[in-house]
This record gives sequence, structure tokens and C-alpha cells, in this order.
Amino acid sequence: MRKFWKDEEGLTTVEYALLLALLVVAALAVWTAFGGTVRNSVAQSQNAIEDAATP
Repeated sequence: MRKFWKDEEGLTTVEYALLLALLVVAALAVWTAFGGTVRNSVAQSQNAIEDAATP
């Protein structure tokens, strides 16, 4: 039991899992906050390109 208690290899896996979960939550927050802004910017760029290409 002492050998299992001192083994820290599993702890590293848990730390990586928590880091991944934190990154996913951060990405979702950024997507929610800026998704509409990016979508509008892309749509405006597309309209400007289409208007410039139309003779």
C-alpha cells in the first residue's frame, strides 16, 4: 500500500486531465464571447469582396 501511495505517475494524468478541462472551458468561453463578432466580420468581408468583384 505504501508503494501505491508514493506512486505519483497517476497524479500526472489527473493534472493533465484538469488542464485539458480548463482549456476546454476557456475555449467555450471565448467562442461564446466572440463568436458573433467573428461571424459578423467574416460576413462583412465576404460582402465587400463580392461587391468589389461585381462590375
